[in-house]
Amino acid sequence: MKIGFLITARLKSSRLKLKILKSLNGHTVIERIIQRAKEVKDCSDIVLCTSRINQDLPLVRLAKENNIYYYNGSSDDVLQRLLDAAELFEMDYFVGMTADNPLFSVHHANLIINEIKSKNEIDYIYTSEMPVGVNIYAIKTKALKTVCSIKEEIDTEIWGYLINRPEIFNVVEIKADNEYRFENCRMTLDEIDDYNFFKEIYSMYPINKVIDVLDVFKILRKNPELLDLNKNVIQRDLDNKIKIRISKFYEENKVKILKLKEQIYSV
Repeated sequence: MKIGFLITARLKSSRLKLKILKSLNGHTVIERIIQRAKEVKDCSDIVLCTSRINQDLPLVRLAKENNIYYYNGSSDDVLQRLLDAAELFEMDYFVGMTADNPLFSVHHANLIINEIKSKNEIDYIYTSEMPVGVNIYAIKTKALKTVCSIKEEIDTEIWGYLINRPEIFNVVEIKADNEYRFENCRMTLDEIDDYNFFKEIYSMYPINKVIDVLDVFKILRKNPELLDLNKNVIQRDLDNKIKIRISKFYEENKVKILKLKEQIYSV
């Protein structure tokens, strides 16, 4: 079984221009993601998945400089980009992370991989109960191929509702232990306030340190004023009308989708 690590990254952000190229104590945001990905055990390849657009070419250079692979795919269809990369690198599963989350839980990435290796019938596995930006997931490549074969959406930047379908797929949720739970804490990068938060955190550590998220929680408990830095940033979500449309589509086409899944899985 081959399990890889796919990082989705673009330079198109409108709320905070070129946000993943900003520095966090000597390394860019995307490099902090790569550092953490390299700490995940039993991943065959790390691939930075970006677009074919010239604007994103600096990410290719960064991938090369950090000795990981890269893939140039669809600009808007994130799921198709992930599928194409997973198939190109012959991954049975992949752990996935966006370049917005420079403090995702390495510990839980390892937990997910162990779960997949012990129960290889899993289609989609994800963590919950941790702050936004800390949770992580993994997908079976054939499950993603099934979704990409039937989905009607093209812009799939927010895609969880397309694959978290227990009526179709074998979905596993790993709820974080209490020590990894932290209310009213936001750890993802969308706006300048988020960047100021991460900048403060990373400034407290040596330049090459891969930070344990539990250590960050300790800092935040001792310095709760840090939580105020980005407490007013609103987290984006998929429009409710689209959620309803997706649910209706799965309900009306369940038999057809299950047959397609069976065909894809049989190969």
